[in-house]
Order: sequence, then structure tokens, then C-alpha cells
Amino acid sequence: MKSETKSVSDFHTRDAAEKRPVTGPSPNESIALAYDYPDTPEQDTGGAAVKGMSNLRWFSVCVGLYLTAFLYGLDSTVSADVQGPILASLGDLHLLPWVGTGFLLGSVATVSLFGSLYTKIEVKWLYLSSILTFEVGSAICGAAPNMQAMTVGRVVAGIGGSGVYLGGISYISFFVTAAKRPLYTALISTFWGLGAVLGPVIGGAFAQSKATWRWAFYINLVLGGVTAPIYIFWLPRHGAHRHEKILPRIKNLDWLGALLNAATYALFIISCTYSGTTWPWNSGSVIALWVMTGVTTILYALQQWTAFLTTKEDRLYPVWCLKSRSLVLLYIGTAGSAAVLNCNIYYIPLFFEFTKGDGAISVAARLLPFILLMIFSALLCGALFPRLNVYAPWYLISGIIALVGSVLLFLISTATPLKNIYGFEVLVGAGCGLTFQAAYSIALSKSPADKATSVISFINVAQLGGGALSLAIAGSVFQNVGFNTLQRALSGRGYSTGEIREALAGGYSAILTDGTPEVRAIASDAIGSTIAKVFGISVAGAATVLLAGLLMRWERVKMT
Repeated sequence: MKSETKSVSDFHTRDAAEKRPVTGPSPNESIALAYDYPDTPEQDTGGAAVKGMSNLRWFSVCVGLYLTAFLYGLDSTVSADVQGPILASLGDLHLLPWVGTGFLLGSVATVSLFGSLYTKIEVKWLYLSSILTFEVGSAICGAAPNMQAMTVGRVVAGIGGSGVYLGGISYISFFVTAAKRPLYTALISTFWGLGAVLGPVIGGAFAQSKATWRWAFYINLVLGGVTAPIYIFWLPRHGAHRHEKILPRIKNLDWLGALLNAATYALFIISCTYSGTTWPWNSGSVIALWVMTGVTTILYALQQWTAFLTTKEDRLYPVWCLKSRSLVLLYIGTAGSAAVLNCNIYYIPLFFEFTKGDGAISVAARLLPFILLMIFSALLCGALFPRLNVYAPWYLISGIIALVGSVLLFLISTATPLKNIYGFEVLVGAGCGLTFQAAYSIALSKSPADKATSVISFINVAQLGGGALSLAIAGSVFQNVGFNTLQRALSGRGYSTGEIREALAGGYSAILTDGTPEVRAIASDAIGSTIAKVFGISVAGAATVLLAGLLMRWERVKMT
């Protein structure tokens, strides 16, 4: 960190040479920054290449890392099928969107701060602290007596999940050789995807059982407790500053930047959540929210650019990455891919829930074509990229396939045959999976070795930010367009504004439970057409991936 100017300058010189192969850090540089073992690898222990770490220990570490990725994916979608029961139990319809967005808000608002912390604090203890925070948030959600407590719990769990997710990818970057890093990183998305697809199933199953929806959150405590010995006793230590006192390092963090970053994301998501639903778009409250969002965003950008009340070495956002065309395009492509994935993983199940009347298990089965192809293509990219290491074509192919599938989903209706929808899911899943995790390995290979954690944080902001912001926008589209469409469709039938809002909350309403067959059919068509419009977010995300691929250099990255 003390020679940032020199290392970044060297990086730009290397990045500007379009015809020269770009080489990443050697295995020794990637691994031996500072940890419990000697600085040179003894053998390739399944990709770990860490002297003194047995195959069994490395396997156990991987089990722990991938389990936390699974739990993170599980919590990202578990709310999809328990919103109705939570609403029936806790009330407060206006706070219901926070059951889903609160978790993502906690994640994206703190990911940059965690990126800085992982450069200042021993990775093992920060990772363990993140797991503990995640479990505390889960416990608050499970025991929530009201919707306010549920909202707090979801945000706290999201904060812990952000640290866990970034910590897992950091561990892989520290202890896995560059050649095998893409595959290990792809496994993160694989287990995240498994958790995401099982989230609605597990949540719905608990909601329909005597255990109630509360165990959809308590299950995290059980799984965390079972695997706690791995995290406590087997995770290796790593940290360049581990022998220094912690307080001075934490004191020098960019706390103003962290505050402005969290406020920017929070205000944007709050504005999307309340605009047109709780308050009219032309109300003073909504206008004030959007003005505050804009002002905070500008202040954050200026504070980071000028390093106000911090230093260029310690500022929260890795501004040096913005000087690299390649890293910026990887950032944009990752954000687009995350938008595609999150939009579809939330709204494909909702489409089947509202239009086909499917329960939790059936909805999850309907999503399988998307998830399985996303996982397969992510693993395919991880396995083949070290050999076919020109990265621009991956983004071009990813963008084209995802764009075709997203456009077709945008055009669906309740009359679209199921086999067609499954085919569209396959296209979108295969497309976004190719680039959902690819940028981590590429960016690490194109960056100075001492900037590893910084560049991981940069890409993670794109991934989590793209997902959170896309869901906030998608939620606003669904609530606003859905309300207007449903209100027009049911005009003259005597339904109140509150009943129409409840119908959009997940089925617990007089319209969808007690309405006549004709009313339910009208509501189903109206909500189905609304969800099809939401897939416009997926179209925009896929187009972003394609644009990034078109602008990328056709250069190789040497994964050694």
C-alpha cells in the first residue's frame, strides 16, 4: 500500500500494451502475502499450493467456504416464498418489500468497507466475525415480533453475508494458484446458485409446516453451528498486518466514505421502494428522497476523488481501477450479468406463482432450467478459461445468449406454452452464467499482486451493486405498473387500493383467495403481463454485458 503510485503506474503501462500478453502474479506472489506457512508452495494440493496444508485440511476449508456461499444464496431468495406468511403474521404491508431488499441493501452498502477491512485485518477473524453477524441477523429474523424487527434482521444478515461472500473469494485468491482460480471461483457461484434455487423451496416448505416460516431463518443457525469447528480450527490465517495493533489500522479507514457509500445505496433503494407505492411520485416526500439520493451520490464521488478526510491509499473505493479500461469494462459486464441473474431468479418464480397457482416446491422446479444452466455455464467458463484465455469472446457470447433469452421472456404471457418458457430460461441462465463470476480471475491477473483484495472488492461492488439496484428497480416497476394494470383490469368491481396492493404481495388477498374464477383469471393475466415487463431489466442487463464485450480488447491473460 505504501507504493501505490508506482504500482498503479506500472499497471497502466502494462494494460495499455494491447498486443503484449498480460501476465498476472506468480503463484508465490498470489499465495505468500502473509500467512501461517512458509512463502513457497511445496505441492499443488488440489489447487491450494500451500506448504503445510494437507489435502484433507484444504478440502475441509473448501467445504466451509462453499457452505457459506450456499447460505448466502439461500438467504438471498428464501424470502420469495415466505413474504405472504410473514405479512399474515406480522402485518405492516408497507414494510413488506424490505424482507427482500433489506438483505441486499445490507450487502451492497458494506461490501466496499469489507474490501478495505480485508486489507487491514487478519482475514480469518474478519471472516468469522462476518459469519457471526450473519447468524445474529438470521436469529433476529426468526424471532421477529414485528415487521420493524424483521427489517433490521434482514439488513444485519445482509451485512454479514457481504463479509462472508467477499471473504470466501478472498480466501480463494490468497490460497489458490492462478491457473485453478477460475474453477474454484466458479464453484462459489455454483453453491450460491444451489442455495438460491433451494431458498424458495426451503422457505415455502417451512411456511407450510408446523415449524412456520421462522425456521426458514433459524436453519442458518443450525447449519452454522454444525460447521463451526471448520471455521474456528481449520481456516488458515492470512494478513500482511496481522502482527500490528488493530485499533490504529481501523482508525485510518475511510469512515466518511463508508458512511456516504451506505447512504447512497440506502437512499436509492428507499426511493425505489416508496415511490408510487407508499407516496405518489409527485409528492414532496418522494421528490425529497430522490434529491437526497442525487446529492449523496455526488458527495460520495467527490469525497472519493479528492480523498477528503482520508488518503489515496486508504479511500474506500478503489479509484485507481477506474483508470483501466479493462477493469471498468469487467465492472460493467459483471453488473449487467448480476442484473440478469437476480431479475430472473426472483421474477420467474413469481410468474408461475401468480399465473399457474404453483406452490413452493413446484415454483422451485420451474426455476431449475435457469439455475442448472447458470451453474453449468459458470463451471464451463471456470474449467475452460485458463486454456481459452481471451476473455472478450466470453462476454460477447454471454451477452448475445442472455439478450435473446431475456427478450423472449419479455414477450411472454399467460398463454405462452410452458416448454417455450423453459427454453427461454435455459438461454438466459446459460448466458449470464458465463460471466457472473469470470471477472474475478481476469481482474486479478490484470492487476498488481499487492492490489488483490482491492480489485476483488471492486468487482464485488459491481456484482452485489448490480443485483441490488436491479432488484430495487424491478420491484418499483412491478409494484407501480402492476398496481395500475390490476386496477384498470378490475375497475368497477369494488376492490380497494389496499386489496390490490395485497394481491401484489404474494397471494394473501381477497382478490386471489376469495375472488370468483373470473376475477382470479383477470388478476392472473394482469400480473403476468406486469412480470413480463419486469424482464425488461434483464434485457437491459444482457445488453450491458454485450456492450462491454464489444468494447473489450481481444487480449490474453496468462493464468499462471
